[in-house]
Order: sequence, then C-alpha cells, then structure tokens
Amino acid sequence: MTANKIRAAALRLFAQFGYEATPLSEIAKAVGIKTPSLYAHFNSKEQLFLAVFEDLLQEQLTRIRGLEQLLGNMSIEERLYTILQDASQSYLLGEEGITFLKRAMLFPPAALQSELRARFAVSEAALSSILANIFTEGMRNGSIRQQRSEDLLASFYCLLDGAFIQQFYYARADFEQRLQSIWRIYWQGIKASGGTDNRKATGV
Repeated sequence: MTANKIRAAALRLFAQFGYEATPLSEIAKAVGIKTPSLYAHFNSKEQLFLAVFEDLLQEQLTRIRGLEQLLGNMSIEERLYTILQDASQSYLLGEEGITFLKRAMLFPPAALQSELRARFAVSEAALSSILANIFTEGMRNGSIRQQRSEDLLASFYCLLDGAFIQQFYYARADFEQRLQSIWRIYWQGIKASGGTDNRKATGV
C-alpha cells in the first residue's frame, strides 16, 4: 500500500512541478514517510518516474483494448472517428495524469528520454494494429481510396497529436467544434470517391 501512496504522490508532484523540480524528499513528505524509507520501494527517482509513466501507459492500453470491443460493426468512418474522440478525451485519465504525460512526452528528462520513447512506442503498437486493420479493410471495401497503409497511419497519428495539443488551448466546447471541423476535412481527404459520409455518426 505504501508503494501505491508513493506513486500517487509522485504523480501529483511530477505533474505539478516536473521531474527536475521534484526531489524525492518532497514525495516522501507528501506520503508521510522519511526519504530513506522511500528507497525500500524504489531505488531512485528515475525508477519511480518510470513506474508512474508505465502505470499511465497501462491505463491507456486498457482503454484501447476496451475500445476495440466497442468498434464492432461500425463503419470505417465511425471507427476512426470514435478512436479520434476517445484519444482526444485523454482528460479522462485525470488532470494530473494527462499533465504528467504531457510533460513526459514534450519535455522529457534528458536521461530518460530514450527509455520513455521506447516504452511509449510499445504501448502505441496496440493502437497501430487496430488502425492498420481498419485502413486495410477500408481500402478493401472501397471506403478509403487506395494508398500506402503507412501513410494513412502516419497521417492519423498527426491528427491525434494535433488534437492532443489543441485540447490544452481551448475550452471543451470550442475544442469539440474544432475537432469536428478537422475530422470532416481529414475524412474528405482519405475517403474513396463516392465513399460513404456518416454525418449522423460523427455529429457533423
């Protein structure tokens, strides 16, 4: 239980102050233990930071697997838009969780940058597999025009990354409106000529 309390305190403080400005002594103080006692659970600040990062990645992975079950018999457009919406709702991880991830990915500790990217890539592989299958099916059934799957995957991730940043700049209602606008343009760009346009599904 103490380890969980340490992780929770570390998440809160790392999210608020960043890695460099958060000493282990402050984390220990927040938990109500002495700093030496913290080392019984984590060997270093680096190990603790990575543990918190991994917890959030696993939480996202659980959501991705759950999302895969929900896609079911949706159209290609509905599936892609659902994934975009779910990814843009990363605030569901909680303000501390999303702030931590934002700091970790955009401003990673120099010593941990390679490790963070490697772990994120492994986590991202699950979503990439789902997307690749959707794009392949979409090109097969004529919903999406023929092009390289790698290009479709790269373009969708750029869309996700842009949405991730935009949500920090705008109020939720404004962000939702912008999300629908960029989705409409994106879908028009990849759908096959004469392909279906699920306006009811996307709310556009």
